[in-house]
Amino acid sequence: MKKGEVLYKGKAKSLYRTGDPGVLLVEFRDDITAFDGQKKDVLSSKGRLNAQVSAFLFRLLERKGIATHFIDMPDESHMLVKALDMIPLEVIVRNIAAGSLVRQYPFREGTVLEPPVIVIDYKDDSRHDPMLNDDLIIALGILTPDDLAMIKEMALRVNSVLREFFASLGITLVDFKIEFGRTPDGKILLGDEISMDSMRLWDMSTGKSLDKDVYRFSKGDVMEAYNRVAERVCAEDKEVCK
Repeated sequence: MKKGEVLYKGKAKSLYRTGDPGVLLVEFRDDITAFDGQKKDVLSSKGRLNAQVSAFLFRLLERKGIATHFIDMPDESHMLVKALDMIPLEVIVRNIAAGSLVRQYPFREGTVLEPPVIVIDYKDDSRHDPMLNDDLIIALGILTPDDLAMIKEMALRVNSVLREFFASLGITLVDFKIEFGRTPDGKILLGDEISMDSMRLWDMSTGKSLDKDVYRFSKGDVMEAYNRVAERVCAEDKEVCK
């Protein structure tokens, strides 16, 4: 499908119009950033790996009855998606205490959170994505109480599917960030991406990070970590990673 004008350019993805107003093209770039863009690099093949893993996981979730914006992959680093009016929230599901949860609250890293904890941040770089509670989300007019409850329920369903899948690959899903958007008729779908950039993953046998924390905290070769995840995922579906 023809790549049209740029609608949006984020830290690691670009969004383009296509010939169909209901379909957009997402380009997964090789850029990687951390700490609100203070640390940045370009890493060969990083975009391709994130695109392939995202495509596989969206297809998996669709098979499990979770509606997403995913349509198809025209090539290894681009994704065709349904056009959505994105909801300015980052919905974070945490299964194990790590990252900012440990830095900001009296949790010990590695503490299992049962049931999982849902944290919702307001998506606004200028405000450094502040955390919101339910009352603030409703007061700001971002979601109705019913829609907020539905998004939380969807996030937990996504978590259940992904935890089981990654466990089958020998990987612990520590936490992840997802976003949602509305179709023109008001239906809420899972959007954005689900990749090593947006998940925290630990190898079950070694405990080592297999996600962007490797880059954030200089834990080693981030592309080696991303490749290890992609190789395990691609073993489940060669068509996605051909």
